[in-house]
Amino acid sequence: MEKDGKRDLPLESSGEACDSYNRYAEDFELCRQMNNNAVRLSIEWARIEPRQGTFDTKALDHYRKVLKSAQEKGLKTFVTLHHFTNPVWLAEMGGWLNFKTPSLFASFAKKSAEFLGEHCDTIATINEPQVYAAMSYIAGTWPPNKKSLLLSLIAQINLMRGHNLAYKKIKEMYKKPVGIVKNISWYEYSTYTFLDKFIAKILYFFNSDFFLKPISKNLDFIGLNYYFTNRVVKLKIRNPDNPVNDLGWWINYDGLYKVLMSLKKYNLPIYITENGLADSRDTQRTDFIKKMLTQVHAALSRGVKVKGYFYWSLLDNYEWHHGFWPRFGLIEVDRNDGLKRTPRKSFYDYAEICKNGTVK
Repeated sequence: MEKDGKRDLPLESSGEACDSYNRYAEDFELCRQMNNNAVRLSIEWARIEPRQGTFDTKALDHYRKVLKSAQEKGLKTFVTLHHFTNPVWLAEMGGWLNFKTPSLFASFAKKSAEFLGEHCDTIATINEPQVYAAMSYIAGTWPPNKKSLLLSLIAQINLMRGHNLAYKKIKEMYKKPVGIVKNISWYEYSTYTFLDKFIAKILYFFNSDFFLKPISKNLDFIGLNYYFTNRVVKLKIRNPDNPVNDLGWWINYDGLYKVLMSLKKYNLPIYITENGLADSRDTQRTDFIKKMLTQVHAALSRGVKVKGYFYWSLLDNYEWHHGFWPRFGLIEVDRNDGLKRTPRKSFYDYAEICKNGTVK
C-alpha cells in the first residue's frame, strides 16, 4: 500500500475525487462568480482510448459537452491531454519506458483534437513530465514504483518525443496554441562556496532547460507550475522552517520572479498554470496570491510575456502524494456532505483581484 508522503499513513484512493466529471457546470459557474475568464482542465486518456486503437465516442462526446459548457459561460478552455495517468493497457506495455508510447500518445492527441479541438482554446500536451518521471522511476512512489535514474531518463526522453509528435499532429489540424506544462522550482544557495553555487545551478538546469530546450521548437507557449524554492547549504537541500505551508514547503515569493526571468530567453508566451498553497485554515492564501501576483507584475515590467495565471486550485483536490488532506482550494469540498462546495474567504478576495485586475 502506498504511503502518504508527509504523514506516513496509508494513501487513500482518489475515488470520485471532486466529481467534476459530473458537476462541471456547477464548477464553471463558480469560476464565473470568481470573475475568472478561463479554466484549466484535463481529459482522461483511459476513458477516450480504453483499449489500444479503440476510441470511445461516448467519452469524447462527454468531454465535448464539458468544454462547450465552459465556453458558453464565457470561459476560455485550457486543456491538458496527459496529467499523470495512463491507460491500463499502456501500463502493461511498459508505459513511458516503451519507445512506442510517444507514437501512441500522438495518436490519442490526434483523435482528441479531431473531436474536441474546436472547443479547446489552448492545449497543453503533458503536465509536469519530469515530476511524473521522478516520482515513478526515481522515488518509486507512483506506479510503476521503480527506482532507477536510467529508467527515469528513458521516460523523460520518451515524454519529450511524445510531446513533439503530439504537437505536430495537433498543429496539422489547428492553429491554436499548443505547449507543455512544466513544474519548475528555483534553487538558491545560502553560502558563496563554489560547490553550493554549482549544485544550485546544475539542479535548476535539470529542473528546467534540460527538458525545455530539446522541445523548444515545438512550443507555442510554456505552462509554468511554480510552488517553492529550494536552498542549497553545504551540499544539501536545507530550507527555512518558516514560512511554510501545511505540507512544509518553504513559501518563497521571489523564486517565481527568478524562474520567469530565466524563461524569458525562450521568447515565448508563459501561462502560470499552477501556483497555490496548502492552507487548511485559509489564513495565508490571500496574502500568498497577492505577493505572487506582485512577482508576476515585476516580471511583466521586465518584458516577460506572461499571458495568464491559474491559481491551484479551484477546489480542494486529490494530491497524488498525499491524498485529500492538503487543502489547496479556494473552495472547500466537504467529503462528509456529498462533496458540497463552499467558497472560502480567499475565494472572494481573489474574485476582487480578478474583477479589478489589480492587487491592493
